[in-house]
Amino acid sequence: MVNADIEIETLAEFDQVVARGSLSGYRIQSVNLLERTFALLSADTSAAVFLGCAMEPDASAKVRADGALVFPPVPDLPFNPYRGLLYTPEELYAGLPGDYEATPDAQAYAWFQETRADGDVFSSMLRSLHDDAVSDALDEHLTGARVVGVMGGHAMSRGGADYRGAAELGRTLARSGLTVATGGGPGAMEAANLGAYLAPAPDGALPEALEMLAKAPSFVPSVSDWARAAFAVRERWPAGGDSVGIPTWFYGHEPPNAFAQHIGKYFANATREDGLLARSTAGVVFLPGAAGTVQEVFDSATPNYYSSRGEPAPMVLVDRTHWTEHLPAWPLLRALARGRAMESRIALVDSVDEVPGALAAMA
Repeated sequence: MVNADIEIETLAEFDQVVARGSLSGYRIQSVNLLERTFALLSADTSAAVFLGCAMEPDASAKVRADGALVFPPVPDLPFNPYRGLLYTPEELYAGLPGDYEATPDAQAYAWFQETRADGDVFSSMLRSLHDDAVSDALDEHLTGARVVGVMGGHAMSRGGADYRGAAELGRTLARSGLTVATGGGPGAMEAANLGAYLAPAPDGALPEALEMLAKAPSFVPSVSDWARAAFAVRERWPAGGDSVGIPTWFYGHEPPNAFAQHIGKYFANATREDGLLARSTAGVVFLPGAAGTVQEVFDSATPNYYSSRGEPAPMVLVDRTHWTEHLPAWPLLRALARGRAMESRIALVDSVDEVPGALAAMA
């Protein structure tokens, strides 16, 4: 069996497998088994691994006696280091319409702030376990998807023309059958996820949603108000389209946006950055941004330069003035690409309207 075949991540999957009488060799990941004591006592659990699964003492003793490895849940943590699935906006923002500070997302960031520099190997191990679990969940979720990354800064205001353009881009990409993936934060990232979310809705939904969001244009000064406005849009159009957000608690002052239906949130920003770009196999679009977006340009360019991930992924930089004058990354990128396989896989365009055509030309 391949790894994906031996992972059990939901109670329904557990019930289906245990009905055959054997859990031997399976990895059961963060499934509450408190009400499955009889099944555990009856099944063969030799060589099984239980990661963060709550179970009764009798069941735990029996599976250990069978030779199973049991990693029990860690108490008093604001996150689950063994989680088997990606986050949802509802999960991270549980507690709204109350204050953001009481949400699981804010509590996880507070824990990270307290432990990131204390030198405690246990805290470091928990962060690593969590991030590896998120990577595994991302790989499973994106299997077979044609993923286009949309990168851009967090400072883009909900009420601006640039935000609207990024949202229209996300909608166009999603409607063409691509899976939009972003850094999962505010600004350009939120706009692209918003567009993908509203892709199944009529065209008129986007202008209406933008008007609703403009009442809380930024997560500063109030993350709570900013998030409530997003959830009001979700309530207005509950059947949203899929996209992925990959944010980080390293930048915990930037809250995750609520329009990515599937969220892979990390503690380690380097793991998050590399994973986001590596999974954007159908191309990466770089909207105007500052230091973080410049870093992403060259994080994407390096494996393309060396062809370390196979055929170079398309790269499209949007806004000629920004990338040639304000932050002149384009001349350096073009110089790096000269004479290499990536040379035909980079493009500079003036507006988001040109992005789909540029990607299609490099497909």
